[in-house]
Amino acid sequence: MVLLSLSVVIIVSGVWFSGTNAYKFMKGYLLFKTGEISSATASTTSPPLKEAKKKKADLYPERPKIGEMMGSLSIPKIDANLPIYHGTDEDELEKGVGHFAGSVLPGERDNSVLSGHRDTVFRKLGDVGKGDLLEVTTEAGTFIYKVRKVRIVDADDRTVIVPTPRPTLTVSTCYPFNYIGDAPERYILIADLIESKQ
Repeated sequence: MVLLSLSVVIIVSGVWFSGTNAYKFMKGYLLFKTGEISSATASTTSPPLKEAKKKKADLYPERPKIGEMMGSLSIPKIDANLPIYHGTDEDELEKGVGHFAGSVLPGERDNSVLSGHRDTVFRKLGDVGKGDLLEVTTEAGTFIYKVRKVRIVDADDRTVIVPTPRPTLTVSTCYPFNYIGDAPERYILIADLIESKQ
């Protein structure tokens, strides 16, 4: 009987704890990922969050389609101006820089990920490093990023596409640059948004 009573107390406590904390977790997660929260939590939304939601919606009223040209990437250090296509399949990478469709669009809060081939568009990317500027122009405006960090990671390392709390641009290409065949590593530039011109 004592064991049965103890089991009931644990189950009830677990349900109560899960219910109250699941709500808080989901609210925080949605706010972090999208800058907006569901209508179920709208009553607790403060005016600044409503303004942030409106600004995000205004930035890109329509999302690009896979294969569509969505802007350009300018890299002053290497005098490059490259077209950006939405998607990172071979079709997009043959034409220019690819935007990883699972990441946010340039200028939005979180991590926007661009990739390109080392033997075509990113042939000189190795000359770009910490402190250099990356300029992305889309229908939403021009976004200037400053490289904060350079990383060299294994080809299967997915830590480059993790969420970030601020607007970030991650640029990736195969490494080493002079490697023949499928390169075993990736050259990564991580840049923070420092200016927006909308």
